[in-house]
Amino acid sequence: MIFIDACFGKKTPYTPVWMMRQAGRYLPEYMEIRKKVGNFLDMTKNPEIAAEVTIQPVRRLNVDAAILFSDILNLPMEMGLPLRFEKGVGPVFEKTIDNEEDIEKLDSNADKKISYVYEAVKLIRAELDREKALIGFAGSPWTIATYMVEGRGSKQYAKIKKIVYTNPMMLHRLLAFNTKETIEYLSSQIEAGANAVMVFDSWGGALERDKFFEFSWNYMKTIAKEIKEKYPDVPVILFSKGVGLYMSDMDGEFDVLGVDWNTPIDYALGIFKDNYTLQGNMEPTRLYSKSATKEAVEKIASVMKGHRHIFNLGHGILPDVPVENAKYFVDLCKEITAK
Repeated sequence: MIFIDACFGKKTPYTPVWMMRQAGRYLPEYMEIRKKVGNFLDMTKNPEIAAEVTIQPVRRLNVDAAILFSDILNLPMEMGLPLRFEKGVGPVFEKTIDNEEDIEKLDSNADKKISYVYEAVKLIRAELDREKALIGFAGSPWTIATYMVEGRGSKQYAKIKKIVYTNPMMLHRLLAFNTKETIEYLSSQIEAGANAVMVFDSWGGALERDKFFEFSWNYMKTIAKEIKEKYPDVPVILFSKGVGLYMSDMDGEFDVLGVDWNTPIDYALGIFKDNYTLQGNMEPTRLYSKSATKEAVEKIASVMKGHRHIFNLGHGILPDVPVENAKYFVDLCKEITAK
């Protein structure tokens, strides 16, 4: 698999490419299914639908990797926090983690209750072209904890950051619990057929430098270390958003580091050299314009020529991007890097 080879720094005929959130609303075939089912959560809990939606962008765009259609919040939902999606708001937990007792009540068998995800992985791997990789994923312990404490998306992160500074031991306890469950969850995805796994740290950038390493990075490093010990042939991808200035201290037993669009790719390369494969990092809104896409792809390809790289966006694809523009991006990445 070209994607797996690139993760390990092996030579490939071109730079592989996929997109974060590639299974989603910009595809009309996805929207048809969404209309019929009606509920996003129900889609993630139906293995057949999750499998179909995962494979749609591979068929349409010819990306080199499929990423499992699911949500990072399914795991805390199965820990015992009822979840719903509100229009215009996004995910909302009806119950939050407010104290030590709430942590005590969390279900430590959440990774087993989420078997519908493993069923989806099996179905996807059975149908997916053998040359295309399947990426499993989970949210980082910090990002999941933030949702569990805040109850929804946040701009200030006031509730959880109050705990960072007033009750760090409680937070470490919650993060340790999330880490254990995440390791089991990703391990089960690998056992079901995932060829690589990715940890999304969407809110790592909410923390100042030393707190980022204490409450986020170190827990992701633990996940990567344990997964690599159990599955040395499975690449581990870590992605933290908004932490470009912290990169000089980011190390660990992972294979691929996602670079967000705020961080110049040449800056990241200067720090990491070829110790890891860098993934990214085109600004997602460039997909609205083919000329803007071409400009970015050419620049990134020029910087990363001869270095370990996987093409991707610097965050998820937006719902109103024209499908033909997404296809143009994928084709262009392959064409330019094959020369």
